[in-house]
Amino acid sequence: MSQYETHEHDVLIIGAGGAGLRAAIEARAQGARVGVVTKSLLGKAHTVMAEGGIAAAMANLDAADNWRVHFRDTMRGGKMVNNWRMAQLHAQEAPDRTRELEQWGALFDRTEKGDILQRAFGGHTYRRLCHVGDRTGLELIRTVQDRAVQLGVEVYMECAVTKLLKDGDRLAGAFGYWREQGRFVVFKAKSVVLATGGIGKGWRITSNSWEYTGDGLAVAYDAGAELMDMEFVQFHPTGMVWPPGVQGILVTEAVRGEGGILRNKLGERFMERYDPKRMELSTRDLVARSIYTEVKEGRGSEHGGAYLDISHQPAEYVKRKLPSMYHQFLELADVDITKGPMEVGPTCHYMMGGLRVDAETAATNVPGLYAAGETAAGLHGANRLGGNSLSDLVVFGRRAGLAASQHAGQVAEPRLDDDQVEQAAREMLAPFERPAGESPYDIHRDLQELMHDYVGIFRSAGDLQHALGELEKLRERAERVRVQGSRLFNPGWHLARDLRSLLIVAEAVSRSAQARQESRGAHSRLDYPNFDEYWARHNNVIARDGETMRLTATPLPEIPDDLKKILAEE
Repeated sequence: MSQYETHEHDVLIIGAGGAGLRAAIEARAQGARVGVVTKSLLGKAHTVMAEGGIAAAMANLDAADNWRVHFRDTMRGGKMVNNWRMAQLHAQEAPDRTRELEQWGALFDRTEKGDILQRAFGGHTYRRLCHVGDRTGLELIRTVQDRAVQLGVEVYMECAVTKLLKDGDRLAGAFGYWREQGRFVVFKAKSVVLATGGIGKGWRITSNSWEYTGDGLAVAYDAGAELMDMEFVQFHPTGMVWPPGVQGILVTEAVRGEGGILRNKLGERFMERYDPKRMELSTRDLVARSIYTEVKEGRGSEHGGAYLDISHQPAEYVKRKLPSMYHQFLELADVDITKGPMEVGPTCHYMMGGLRVDAETAATNVPGLYAAGETAAGLHGANRLGGNSLSDLVVFGRRAGLAASQHAGQVAEPRLDDDQVEQAAREMLAPFERPAGESPYDIHRDLQELMHDYVGIFRSAGDLQHALGELEKLRERAERVRVQGSRLFNPGWHLARDLRSLLIVAEAVSRSAQARQESRGAHSRLDYPNFDEYWARHNNVIARDGETMRLTATPLPEIPDDLKKILAEE
């Protein structure tokens, strides 16, 4: 152990997005010694890509809005397989967490009365999204980052965690490496909070940034934590489709929230066919499938998407409400969205599944291990509503930080196992020691193509079985991957490690999708196009069983009668 740089904390948080920083703030406020490890740089987390707003039933514009309606919208959007208690806590606590951001300096757009302005979004009954133009995630990160630094949270930047260390059944810390120098580092901690985001880099077209390789899910799975709802991968309906170099970059739902209209190449407002009541403000799963269907049936746009038009709104209004979108299309696609339509199409965007956690504490089944944000499952069920991601981060980030600090105050110092550390180091060095082997880039490309083609928006038994067979071959290839050069900032080495995480996640998604023989939310089976009563009452839970995945259909917890009444209301 003495040969490795070692740091000690009460609470170690892996991930510096909204959930991780909110957890750090809460744990530090409770008096814990807190460390935050981030693969990237502080302030560069993928949270900045959440543009449209933070969902909170503050009723600043629509007096009828309240937590009950928000709860009902979230449960219905998730097709009722959500963790009901998480949905309840989220709806109840989101307004306070949003006001807290305001108190810490977040500069929300304002009504004429000076209240926080709110906009409409798909699946939400009322105007509920508090926003900062179309740069809300950036403002959230700026705010919680400044707060965390002010409180004295220690941050380890450009550091990747590759293994969780255990003392018996409980967590003892983490092993990782500095991405720049390649040196190994050990973190000793009584509690660990995982807030590492999603899995989008497993698909060819994604809105996700390079960090989203499923690291947190994979290291937790290896440590004995359970995965849940992995079949529910959200494809955001509107990503850029042209030019090829920017394919998949997010086009915020705020465009539709501000009145954007979707049309096919015939000029038809095609959402009339799929959801005539809500039109463009339908849920993301339905809009994504609608665009996909229009393209497949020959009515797509020039480059294989649909046209999204906001040019009927005054130019100054568009520039004020959607400044990022205006500049994004002008600079990347040479399109002025105040004068003509954008081309958009579905892009792999968000993971509703993740680590199975307790609603109150965000605790996993491994003592001392917690998860929040996109890394945790339960809140969103089969389909996340836009804007619920940012309120998820601050509601459950806070709860995870609180529970992790309380746990740290109740347990003795963990013991670090030298053998576990040495094993983690050997695993990382193995790709350098092979005399021959494949490039990690080739395997990653083949994985992305496989997931895009066979585990995408529409799925079938044959496609999923094919995917699982090919994933086994990819796993064998990844075990023989070879890396050349030194450990000094070696992207190939980084990807060789990320491949292991991506392959674990890809298998979990494929197995869960194969098991759920119905269509629900973001999970669409061509061979099972309807809801199934059995699957309305079950979540898929995956646990490690030796070297294999064990999948169990687990009954949903019973919803209390008072909440059933809320769900039954119109």
